[in-house]
Amino acid sequence: SPESQGVLGVRVSASANAVRLCDTNLLLEISRILNTGLDMETLSICVRLCEQGINPEALSSVIKELRKATEALKAAENMTS
Repeated sequence: SPESQGVLGVRVSASANAVRLCDTNLLLEISRILNTGLDMETLSICVRLCEQGINPEALSSVIKELRKATEALKAAENMTS
């Protein structure tokens, strides 16, 4: 069967790519239902980090803190404008 470079340079078959795409679409739909605000690229990065052993709860906390910091910066910019 045809092979291609997968995530992290691992060789995967075309059928494995199809399953991964299906899984990714499912995760994106779950993400939308839960109103996470994550786009496809960010969600993919989060999944890859978790696959590499990053603690999902810690990752969630970091994302929440980054969002708070971004909101604070935007608020500060609006006050100075």
